[in-house]
Amino acid sequence: MKILIIIISTFAVLSIAIFTGLQILPAPFEPIADGKEPFDTIPLPKDLPQPVERFYRIIYDEEIPVIKTAVISGRARLVFGGINFPARFRFTHIAGKDYHHNIELTIFGLPIMKADESYIDGTSRMILPFGTIENEPKVNQAANLGLWAETLWFPAVFITDERVEWEAVDETTALLHVPFEQKTESFIVTFDPQTGYLRSMETLRYKNADSEVKTKWINDAIEWGVIDGQKIMTVGSATWQDDGKPWAIFTVEEIEYNADITFAISP
Repeated sequence: MKILIIIISTFAVLSIAIFTGLQILPAPFEPIADGKEPFDTIPLPKDLPQPVERFYRIIYDEEIPVIKTAVISGRARLVFGGINFPARFRFTHIAGKDYHHNIELTIFGLPIMKADESYIDGTSRMILPFGTIENEPKVNQAANLGLWAETLWFPAVFITDERVEWEAVDETTALLHVPFEQKTESFIVTFDPQTGYLRSMETLRYKNADSEVKTKWINDAIEWGVIDGQKIMTVGSATWQDDGKPWAIFTVEEIEYNADITFAISP
């Protein structure tokens, strides 16, 4: 009986310790070095769907900045193996073209798993704790959609990139067509009828390299705010429809546009 009590007590202590460790957020990544270029701008186009035009007037007014690179940093909650881990992330983009992801899952604020992901020149590469996945066609498709979904943190690119097209649907919805290889992929984009802010982006995406069919993938803009004078989505989530709840919630704490990003991607 004493042994059973010791086992139960030990398990309870370990459970409490693990639960406590999973509540502690890691320190953020170090700020990136300065080196910003000044923004060029283009006029807001006149032929946008009504909810899209309203959104861009709220974010940028009449002049749309030309964003060449972006570095998005912050902390997150990520579900892995059924466990909701605290994490920190840094996503680096050459706008509309390439990205590099640095993600660390933590406990007690210390990294226990790292993911190094990239999508460069149309080729994906994922260095994960259980192996490396590289240039798989379905992962390339998923990575390309990931690139465009993350562009929501610098949505000027949906206007300044000539390969991107908006298509009207109704007063709160529009289609966003983005390039992929020799064709296009599409997001259903919804806007809040009261605030005018973009609310969600939905598309069909492969979950894994061996997925037979695509799954609906939903990116929700949970909060909009201001960081360093820029109106951006400060909290966003990603959800697979068949999971029913977000597998990732990202909170942005630093964003740099048109900075030198050669530390992560060589243009």
